[in-house]
This record gives sequence, C-alpha cells and structure tokens, in this order.
Amino acid sequence: MLRARRMVVAVLALMVAVSSGVHAEDYPSRYIKVIVGPGLDAPARVFGAKIADILGQQVVVEPRPGAGGAIAAQAVASAQPDGYTLLLATAAYTINTALQQTTLDLRRDFAPVALVTTVKYVLVLHPSVPARDLAELIAYAKSHPGALNFASPGIGTPPHLAGELFRSMTGVDIVHVPFRDANTAINAVVGGAVQMMFSLAATAQPQIAAGNLRGIGVTSSEPSPFVPGLATLAQLGLPGFDVLGWNGFVAPRGTPETVIAKLNAAIGQGFDDAELRQRVLASGYEPARRNTPEEFGKFIAADTAKWIDLVGKINLKGQ
Repeated sequence: MLRARRMVVAVLALMVAVSSGVHAEDYPSRYIKVIVGPGLDAPARVFGAKIADILGQQVVVEPRPGAGGAIAAQAVASAQPDGYTLLLATAAYTINTALQQTTLDLRRDFAPVALVTTVKYVLVLHPSVPARDLAELIAYAKSHPGALNFASPGIGTPPHLAGELFRSMTGVDIVHVPFRDANTAINAVVGGAVQMMFSLAATAQPQIAAGNLRGIGVTSSEPSPFVPGLATLAQLGLPGFDVLGWNGFVAPRGTPETVIAKLNAAIGQGFDDAELRQRVLASGYEPARRNTPEEFGKFIAADTAKWIDLVGKINLKGQ
C-alpha cells in the first residue's frame, strides 16, 4: 500500500513537471503583468513594450505603491511562478533588506530576469558653500562640524545612504535633513535652506547649468551622460564610493528557466534598439548593458551586501 502511494506521488510529480514544461514552451499565451512599487514606472513601460513586441503578448503595467515597496513585492512573491507576473525591482528592495524592514529578499524569494536601467546621482552644493571641489568640501566640513546639512527624499533612500556613506568615508560631521520627495529636497538646496544633496543626475543637470547648484562629483563608478565632464567621487579622491540606483525585472522564485530566458532575450533586444535607448534617457534613466539572469543575480547580491555593510557600520537599523 505504501509503495503504491509512493508511485502515485511520483507519477503526479512527473505529470506536473511535464505540464510545466509544456506551458513554458508555449509561453507566453496570455498577457504579462509587471507590478511597480516605489519609483516611476517608465522603465517598466518602455521595456514592457519591447517584451510585448518580441513575444507577441500584451504587457500590462500595474502600480502598487505603498509600504516602501512591500505591497508590490509580496504580490509578486506570492504569484504563480509562471512568468505572467513580474516585479520591477529597484535599489529600494536591497536597501529594505539591509534595514531589516521586510521579510522578503530579492536574493532568495525571486528569480532575476534582467537589469534594465541605472540611475546615477550627483553631489551638489548650494553656491554659498565656500568649496569648489571635493577636497575643499571635505576640508570645510571638517573645520565646521555640524554646519552643513544634506537633503534627501527620505530615510533609507539611495540619496540618504549616499550621504551616510560620504560621512562614513570622509569622517565629516554633516546633518541629514529628510524631505517627503526628491523635488522638495532639491528645491530646498536650490533655495539655500539646505547646503548639499546627492541628487539624481538628470534632475541636477539643469540646476548646475543654470548656476543654481555646484556639481562636485558623480556617485557611481562611471560618469553620467547627464552631467558630461563631471568626474566620479571615486576618481576625485574617494576610491570605492559607488552608489547607484537601478531598475530590473524579477519573477517569483521557481519560474522555469526557459521562461526567464525568453524574457531576458526579449529585453536584450531592447538594448540594441536606438529609439528605445533614447526613450530611456528622455525619462531620466540610463539603459543598462546586456546582461544575463545570472549576472543580474550577482548584481543584486553585491548591492544587498554593500548596504548591509553600510547599515551595520552606521547603526542605521530600526530608524
């Protein structure tokens, strides 16, 4: 009797496996939904249109804001792992893991599909700050402890943690001033109420060009096309300083590899599309390079580890 039950279980498992394989081969046979939590949905819409064009099925973008992305992440993590429900993941998710603000973890609970866009930040100063470059800024901050404030769009956001990383690496005493959103934060710096900020490169560029802000350096390991000629902070004297915002598609854990491969291939064709790349830049993002699911998985792991290390150093947990 026991042997018969085991045989039934084995047969059922085989049937499920075969059924899953057939569905994966037919994928997609209906529309694909991309759920968006924090941030803009532009990357999802631009690359969603490319996925729809290549795979021949509609891609529906569904914003589910709130709870720092937890609502969107939970909806996707609990969805069927069949490739019909995707999450537009961002740096907010790896930061939330570092801050222990969620039980979900991109490294464990999702299957990486592809990194699609990156977002670079620029350290900007109000012109009243008597510092023309990074060295002068650090010297001034050290000789005037607590005199400089830095704005951010909220605790736990990449601009906030960029400021914390800057403070940790330089040993300066600067004060964090969180605002409700990025526009309010940068307007406070332009108006002189706050002295500095790590701002989105695309947002900072017109303010730098108009002379309202002074650009000091780019936060990522590579320069940004939005602020041509502006070196990175790593190049200017802070080796290892690397803060990068990003967007990428992930699926529920257990999604068949053949489905992941189809999605990745469709997205990959987007990187070769000059019009698509221009649309990405026009929305304030930079298109990523072609990457495999494995490469994106390693990227997520490294990003998470970086924030866990920083949060531990500055004891930010629980804030």
